[in-house]
Amino acid sequence: MSRGLGGEQVEGRQAVRELLRAGKRRVDELWLAEGRDDAAILAEITDLAREARVRVQTVPRGRLEAAALSEAPQGVLAKAAPVQEVPLSKLCGGRPFLVAVDGVTDPGNLGAILRSAEVAGATGVVLPRHRAVHITPTVAKAAAGAIEYLPIAVVAGMPAALADLVERGVWVVGLDAEGTTSVDDLPVADQPVALVLGAEGKGLGRLVRQRCDVLAAIPQHGTIESLSVAGAAAVACFAVARQRSSERGRGADGSRAG
Repeated sequence: MSRGLGGEQVEGRQAVRELLRAGKRRVDELWLAEGRDDAAILAEITDLAREARVRVQTVPRGRLEAAALSEAPQGVLAKAAPVQEVPLSKLCGGRPFLVAVDGVTDPGNLGAILRSAEVAGATGVVLPRHRAVHITPTVAKAAAGAIEYLPIAVVAGMPAALADLVERGVWVVGLDAEGTTSVDDLPVADQPVALVLGAEGKGLGRLVRQRCDVLAAIPQHGTIESLSVAGAAAVACFAVARQRSSERGRGADGSRAG
């Protein structure tokens, strides 16, 4: 049986609110903890659930926390249909800005990457099917709703997927500390582009690195050696977003040169 993306249990106020606001997945049940505060977001969650005819239960806080799979569910838990993956080809239309995440295993890191990617305007995400975290409750909470809006493709192998992207006219940019190009000045940023992030500690694998058209680095001005993968993803995603919004880069027709 193939491994699915997950996402059936969503915890945390922002993540649950965006699940309900997006309305893209069936939501079967909403749990709210007894004795919760009167924050406006909780009233909004309750209203959205009722509008969507979702069954709402108020349960003892201990019961909710026992069922939770993230560290701090914030008194809110929803049970929903899983996130549906999309074919890689579906991410390649128009002028895509993709984020490919190769082998990240920490749920907090993946969630933060997805959140940064969505806020920066990425149009899709590529994840490997094996040896990587998918959409756990911790990922969903850290992503703060980004999983409801970012199309996600799951691929058997990242090197082959990147080769496929190149064939479809997408420039592949690997984020690497030894890259000779700055993420602040990518010549292909305004083209169809995929930003590739490596695993925690190890960075880009050898075969993934070989599939990249460009290796780009984040300029560093401090003393310590590097950012976390989540921090690097945020910097790089917004660097690409700035360049795309100002339409800098090679060419203006949105196509990859031969």
